[in-house]
Amino acid sequence: MVDFNQFLDFEKPVVELEKELLSLRGMVEQGDLSRVAEVEKLQRKLQKARDDVYGNMTAYQTVRISRHFERPFTSNYIDSFITDFIELHGDRLFADDSAIVGGIGKFNGRPVMVVGHERGRSTQERVKRNFGMTQPEGNRKAQRLFKLAEKFKLPLLLFIDTQGAYPGLEAEARGQAEAIARCLQVLSGLKTPIISTVIGEGGSGGALALGVCDRLLMLENSIYSVITPEGCASILWGKSDPEKVPEYAKQAAESLRVTAPALKELGIVDEVIPEPDGGAHRDFSGATEAVRGAIAKHLSELSGMPLPEMMEQRYQKFRQIGDLHE
Repeated sequence: MVDFNQFLDFEKPVVELEKELLSLRGMVEQGDLSRVAEVEKLQRKLQKARDDVYGNMTAYQTVRISRHFERPFTSNYIDSFITDFIELHGDRLFADDSAIVGGIGKFNGRPVMVVGHERGRSTQERVKRNFGMTQPEGNRKAQRLFKLAEKFKLPLLLFIDTQGAYPGLEAEARGQAEAIARCLQVLSGLKTPIISTVIGEGGSGGALALGVCDRLLMLENSIYSVITPEGCASILWGKSDPEKVPEYAKQAAESLRVTAPALKELGIVDEVIPEPDGGAHRDFSGATEAVRGAIAKHLSELSGMPLPEMMEQRYQKFRQIGDLHE
């Protein structure tokens, strides 16, 4: 059921109609059949409002939807379609990072390795998981699981949902940049199918650390970028006009082309996965089933491909990103 207390300002017209419709349906269920025609009329009005609001979102509105704390997280997708899941912990070097969840399970009956960011829902859990911002040990734990996937010939399913890798001094002291770079290196040469799915916010190096893959999928209202719009705005305009950074972030979001359709057009994303009306946070089962279906399709295609051909396609996929002009 939709939590009417958790909505963004631009969603207000839709939420008000949903509340009204819920009230009318309650009257009909209690026997007031004179309201049936009114319910049908309001349903049509609500659908138009949803089309108007969610069908014409700006890039920055999509950014805000992607960050919604009620969206399904990696753990929700694991609970939905990964059976017999056993979580694995620690990087065998320093510590266990709760911002990264990973382990072995079965997808449609087939053993797989799953690794993804986890933000946390309650305030206590968000603090524990550092709001999904990985420490170096999180990226090193991910590398350990990548190599285990290759060793045991397990397809690797990655879920991206982070504002970025943690930028604190302690993270830098423990080699954050090296840990991210090593993730890219390990994934690029991994001899097993890799499918990455951006399920929310895919920001900065934290997202890129799980982004080298054979197939990159994105939920319709997710984003993927080398920097957050706010970070970009702060760098470009922050010193001259710091108070206007939030306004400039909207311009940065458009210029960065962070949305799934824009990235599909640029050839970076392989498939945009449609979300239920209003976003994944309004229909967990609909969102998780859509993601399950997309992963199943691409995993089937990759599984039927000879390994040398798959590795060459992965190499060419990233070589072809971007235009070169001399």
